[in-house]
Amino acid sequence: MAPGAQVEQQVAEFRDQFEKLRAEIGKMIVGHQEIVDGVLTCLFAGGHALLEGVPGLGKTLLIRTMSEALALEFSRIQFTPDLMPADILGTNIIVEDPQSGRRSFEFQRGPIFAQMVLADEINRATPKTQSALLEAMQEKSVTAGGEHFKLQAPFFVMATQNPIEQEGTYPLPEAQLDRFFFKLIVGYSSRDELKLILDRTTAGYRPDIAPVLSGERIVAAQDLVRQVVIAPHVQDYLIRVVLATHPSGAFATPSVNKYVRWGSSPRGAQALTLASKINAMLDGRYNVSFEDVKKAALPALRHRLLLNFEGEAEGLSTDFVLNDILEQVKTSTSEAA
Repeated sequence: MAPGAQVEQQVAEFRDQFEKLRAEIGKMIVGHQEIVDGVLTCLFAGGHALLEGVPGLGKTLLIRTMSEALALEFSRIQFTPDLMPADILGTNIIVEDPQSGRRSFEFQRGPIFAQMVLADEINRATPKTQSALLEAMQEKSVTAGGEHFKLQAPFFVMATQNPIEQEGTYPLPEAQLDRFFFKLIVGYSSRDELKLILDRTTAGYRPDIAPVLSGERIVAAQDLVRQVVIAPHVQDYLIRVVLATHPSGAFATPSVNKYVRWGSSPRGAQALTLASKINAMLDGRYNVSFEDVKKAALPALRHRLLLNFEGEAEGLSTDFVLNDILEQVKTSTSEAA
């Protein structure tokens, strides 16, 4: 097979896998197509997803449905103020040999040792407990009881948080937020979507969710994503968008200088690059366009900007700043000049 034909076949297979997962999840999840696509993008990019929305919008149901549509080991951790790091990572327990009667310590693995982990209401746990996820999310490994454990690939964390109940919650620190590939805002359903939800949930509807993708095929797709071409001029545009989030920097926009305290880290540029590559393949291409970058900018960068006092006082969101950046930053340096 010619190299060009092989690339086309790989892209077509990736789109087919993505569509099958969409369809299977769609048996249970009504609407929220952008959220579903965002979570699947995180999965195929090898990243993690943070979903923010009021209770009852289906955030937990989404990842439960995904776990059924994927042949992966699933675990759920309900974050509460009294949750301890050992409740996530695991702990050493004393075991007794039934023959000799000798006692020894044995490490009992916690719920983090799964391939898909739901961190439900993550902002209800203390920063000490939240930090237990840092190594697992970044290094795909766990250090506990003096031992180092590699987590089984693919490893995917999806966390949820409620934006309206602030009492008894602990805002995620910047280091924790930066380890999420996307932050997705879950909104309300439309009139037609709400009708379909009621028809499905109050009339005995029981969909049969079938596994459509194995862990090995997900890892292969993650490798394929990294091979997608991004031309130098498109990459330069992406870099300038990220650098524009840095106040007082060479590419900072007036809104950034006025309202932003800290901008995106290099991890944000990595997330934006991988998400853009996935957008390209979903459009049937093996090269990244400017539109692919623009489409991925908000979910990849919104949680990596920290507003200053003036921005918070005016009630602005980081989405407002990012949309302004996308308007201000030109796709070519000649246009910018």
